[in-house]
Amino acid sequence: MAEVLAEFADPVACDGVAYRAQACGAPLANVWEAWIEFLPIGGGPAIRTARETTQPNFTDAQYWASGLTHVYLEGALSRALNPLVRRVVTGSRPVFDAPAPEAILDPFSVYQKGEGLLRQELGALSAWHLVNIIRTYQLSDRSTAELNALPPPALVDLIVAGVRADAPLRR
Repeated sequence: MAEVLAEFADPVACDGVAYRAQACGAPLANVWEAWIEFLPIGGGPAIRTARETTQPNFTDAQYWASGLTHVYLEGALSRALNPLVRRVVTGSRPVFDAPAPEAILDPFSVYQKGEGLLRQELGALSAWHLVNIIRTYQLSDRSTAELNALPPPALVDLIVAGVRADAPLRR
């Protein structure tokens, strides 16, 4: 059930129409969503913004509302009167199944300082980082599922072997 989180004393105006503003909120799953309502002082239908924020609980939603400034309310009124219309394009299909992998370090650069250092730095990383390094630098033909099934020491060995084999070619 929606509740008024804060009422604002100073009217907000747009195009010669003055409105009384109030921040409202309601529980949504395990959070609170909040919006701003504008009631015309001279009468007429009220308008509201789309969701302005999500907060973890009622108290935080009230705190958010208590910090709203007059300038923010003017912007919110403008958004309520002129809502953004998003065109949805249908029929598109993603090209990839996941975002590009990110390698946390360049194994070739570290290898130039010594294999021991490379093993040490790789040993400090989580398995998913190691898999990303293998994918980014194309150090194995194994599938991501196969790589994810390997323990971290095996992934480190795979990276070191791949770097050792490719390092002379990269000079």
